[in-house]
Amino acid sequence: MPHPLAEQLVSKLLAAGKRITTVESCTGGLVAGAITSVSGSSAVFDYGFVTYSNAAKSAMVGVHQDILTAHGAVSEPVARAMAEGGRIKAGADIALSITGIAGPTGGSAEKPVGMVCFGLSFSNRNRVVTETRVRQFGAIGRDEVRAAAVEFALSWALETAQAF
Repeated sequence: MPHPLAEQLVSKLLAAGKRITTVESCTGGLVAGAITSVSGSSAVFDYGFVTYSNAAKSAMVGVHQDILTAHGAVSEPVARAMAEGGRIKAGADIALSITGIAGPTGGSAEKPVGMVCFGLSFSNRNRVVTETRVRQFGAIGRDEVRAAAVEFALSWALETAQAF
């Protein structure tokens, strides 16, 4: 059964004639899966990127190693670079990126389990805008962090698509 937010997002993108791509790390393609569960989504979604490793982030969407080294994979600068690189590589109007620590291991004092960074890059009316957001979902469980990240990502993309 299609995700309700994904259905709304696909509908808005269809109406606006816009295309979306995803660049996912900790969600491993779950956002792309939610979007493509909607019938007709192929009109707004060509492909997404699962960039679980730093090497994949660099190779697939052009995240520079110096950004990864300076800030770490789970950071707003990396989420920004993932979204911008994905939008350009896919030729999409909107790119949504997600990088985080789903747990139960891997957290630190500065970047605890449940911290997820999001990036959204879009072109509209001859201008490009890229924003980032961070959410602290807490150590609620790996599947729960990933599900919460999908919900947030779809909500944010829908909010942006409504502005087109």
